[in-house]
Amino acid sequence: MTLRVGLIGLGEVAQLMHLPLLADDPRYEIAAVSDLSAELTETIGRRYGAGLRSTDPNRLLEDPDLDAVFLLTPDQFHAPQLEAAIAAGKHVFVEKPACLTEGELRPLLGRPARGVVFVGYMRRYARPFLALRDRMPAAETIRHVRIRDLICEAPFFTAQTRPVLRPRDLPDPSPEARALPERLVRAAIGAEASREEIRAYRVLTGLASHSLSAMRDLLGPPRGIVAACQRAGGESVSVIYDYGHFVCSYEAVITDIPVFDAGIEILTNDSRYALTTDTPYIRNLPTRLTITGQGPNGARSETIGPFYEDPFRVELDAFHAAVTEGAPVRTGLEDSLHDLELIAETARAMRA
Repeated sequence: MTLRVGLIGLGEVAQLMHLPLLADDPRYEIAAVSDLSAELTETIGRRYGAGLRSTDPNRLLEDPDLDAVFLLTPDQFHAPQLEAAIAAGKHVFVEKPACLTEGELRPLLGRPARGVVFVGYMRRYARPFLALRDRMPAAETIRHVRIRDLICEAPFFTAQTRPVLRPRDLPDPSPEARALPERLVRAAIGAEASREEIRAYRVLTGLASHSLSAMRDLLGPPRGIVAACQRAGGESVSVIYDYGHFVCSYEAVITDIPVFDAGIEILTNDSRYALTTDTPYIRNLPTRLTITGQGPNGARSETIGPFYEDPFRVELDAFHAAVTEGAPVRTGLEDSLHDLELIAETARAMRA
């Protein structure tokens, strides 16, 4: 079955990931596009053959011929757009996080949804991650877990791979729109939060949300937080999560060093499970799971992979299966609420 989809928000992630992948997939038809920028809407719409092009996203929600919408707008706009899409009865793919704060998401959980609501945590659909889930050691044998995101941000990579259209006709945001993200974050973590603490929260809901969501998927929720801090203006974050007889350390650091070093390591007394992830901004880079331990003749190592599948494409498989076959959604709104609760708890611990 071919799904007719509309994209709301045509920025960097839409242009680099979702649009080309949807265009390549015969199970999807890009039927509509919308962005605040009329220039971007028209240019992208022509490029991908979208019949409906509008700066008003409600036009897409009102179109009875659209099966699903992809919400790819900035995080602070997700809540009202998600609410409207659910009310319109559309299937919804929303990029993570589902909303910027748990306070925005919680009221939406009680809204009856006629369609699938799917939150885009693509790392949790990657084959090496699923292989790690299948091979997880017994919880009582785990001694330590380390998760890291030590990265250079997108422009270094995108400047060398695929051009991103930057609109020239965006209206200046109102003072209310400028203040919205900070107002929402302060409501979540405290009215007196500093700019650095607010930036750390945005790092947690952005880059780190993939890893924290994966941590919950593999280990379950932590019992608490042993320690948490932010430095470097909120762009260096370190957290130690309490899992009883072991801890999970998480670190996120954003720098200009041209390296993307992300991964998960799980240590038992006799084995190390190491999952490595590269930048998503260059498609089809290899990912792999390596298991190292002792064998009868010394050290042994097993590598699952490398896999060259784009995890964004793999999550499109899961979304299509959920819509057309009723397959279960592993990354729905309730699951995403747990991420936002943990992120808020972590950010508040940094302020303690």
